Amino acid sequence: QVQLVESGGGLVQAGDSLRLFCTASGRTFSRYAMGWFRQAPGKERELVASINWNGGLTYYGDSVKGRFTISRDNFKNTMYLQMNSLKPEGTAVYYCAAGDTPSGGIYTQRGDFDYWGQGTQVTVSS
Repeated sequence: QVQLVESGGGLVQAGDSLRLFCTASGRTFSRYAMGWFRQAPGKERELVASINWNGGLTYYGDSVKGRFTISRDNFKNTMYLQMNSLKPEGTAVYYCAAGDTPSGGIYTQRGDFDYWGQGTQVTVSS
């Protein structure tokens, strides 16, 4: 079991940078593949990036590749999302998610993640 809490969201201007944090409580954080999702008003929740248990494998959605970086520190039970060159279309609620992966691989589908945080709002003005 794992409990997830996101933080770091806020109001920024287009082109600015922001770093999101996902802090996990539990005994086995390092066993979980992790991911960042986002959901804008009226749109479906979409995968932004995901990472396997030790950070050796990462995945990025096409819309953020080259601008965002996902990372994790298992000693601190924390996952990060560094967001650079933010665009107005990046405005959304960003969610942290975790999924148990016996294989040690990464997940890319919403249904594969078992645990979710409450979300943190990111607003990018033009």
